[in-house]
Amino acid sequence: MEHMYNLNIERAVLSAIIFDAEIYEDIASRLSSKDFYLPFHQYIFGVMDDLHREDKPISEEFLIGKLQSIGKYDEMGMMDLLVANPITNTAAYIEEIKAKSVKRSLVTLATEIKKVTIEDDMNSNEVMDLVEKKLYEITSESTSNDFRDAKDITLAALAEIERLKVMGNTKLIGVDTGFRNLNDKTSGFGKGDLVIVAARPAMGKTALVLNMALKALERNEGVVFFSLEMPAEQLMLRMLSAKTMIRLQNLRVGDLTDNEWSSLSAATSNLATKKLFVDDGGHATIHHIRSKLRKIKSQNPEISIAFIDYLQLMSGDGKKTSDNRQQEISDISRGLKQLARELQMPIVALSQLNRGVESRENKRPMLSDLRESGAIEQDADIILFVYRDDVYREAKEKEKEMKAKAEGKDYKSEYIKKEEEETELIIGKQRNGPTGTVDLLFQKSFTKFIDGSHGGSNVAFEVIYDKAGTKEATFNLPPI
Repeated sequence: MEHMYNLNIERAVLSAIIFDAEIYEDIASRLSSKDFYLPFHQYIFGVMDDLHREDKPISEEFLIGKLQSIGKYDEMGMMDLLVANPITNTAAYIEEIKAKSVKRSLVTLATEIKKVTIEDDMNSNEVMDLVEKKLYEITSESTSNDFRDAKDITLAALAEIERLKVMGNTKLIGVDTGFRNLNDKTSGFGKGDLVIVAARPAMGKTALVLNMALKALERNEGVVFFSLEMPAEQLMLRMLSAKTMIRLQNLRVGDLTDNEWSSLSAATSNLATKKLFVDDGGHATIHHIRSKLRKIKSQNPEISIAFIDYLQLMSGDGKKTSDNRQQEISDISRGLKQLARELQMPIVALSQLNRGVESRENKRPMLSDLRESGAIEQDADIILFVYRDDVYREAKEKEKEMKAKAEGKDYKSEYIKKEEEETELIIGKQRNGPTGTVDLLFQKSFTKFIDGSHGGSNVAFEVIYDKAGTKEATFNLPPI
């Protein structure tokens, strides 16, 4: 058992802090009280943290007083610390304490695995998820599942307020969405948010989140993309088109000018250096995404956001459950929300809308248009709908033209195709902010969204029609 801890090394580190309190902050950034084996050593390191936060000396006198006040003073234990030889280079000692702490955590995990597998008879998928989660916590030094006390919470809140004060008047306090107008409405995607982006086909469902991903990469942040519908090469082509402003169709056939080849070469060289990770296997369960995202995040802490395209192509546990698809979607959305909170990063998942949208005169999406909407609506922190009216106008004109041709009549369409189409990004739900509409422009040739007029409407809206299909009135809806 001695290889699981070394009391002399623990005493040496604690003694070094008492003799030179200036090194405490550096040591505390790499160790926590639970990394020490001896309970008294855990108490004294915790008291050192209290004194540091209170801006008091980490000295023998103050340590003894604080330990006595909480009933944890051990005279012999303190004497052992004071007579220990002080050390100047603590790095190797810290690594040894941490290594032995990890070993003890792994032994504890092994015991827990045995218990849940044999005694509790937990199924294999649940056991695997537990193991992966615990291993992630051990390797990333994330917080435990214990209750957080008032002191910890208030200090964390104060630190956040101070961070926001330093930022001045900026509205961006979460992860940058890549769009100024959307940042104004949301203050960015919160760490731990589940964001749903939903649309009907042809609205640019995928293009929008690829633009978000590209903006994050240009900020030198890491991005994970689970693509269940198209291969990674197609995703990259769209990113390159948006980045270089070379038409996507030209990229697909390699029809480029010399200047465009130079621009493309520079863009590919730049993107090749970025932290972009794509899983394009085409099939994913919630267990698969949890496992892969935990692993890649632990290896690359700079990852700031993850995208899933799209939610309805996922399955809950790899089994066929078409008879209860709504429950499966519920498990998936709940699992994604929990994973976002665990990894402290936003997860953006694309979602389909019901065909019911097409049967309405006003085709702007609403929350009830989400497929299996109950669970998704409940779990999501932000729900965004992509709506381009030109998509429906063009389709309606084509329908009229085909009908006229079938009747042997001439028909001249008045619809004019645009290089840039106005887009409404409707915030259907925002847990910590207002709903409303954000104005974007869609540059079709480059599959690129850009900010439209600054601002956008302040509230969501719904147009009401009478039985004849005539517009009666437009009602402003209060924030959800």
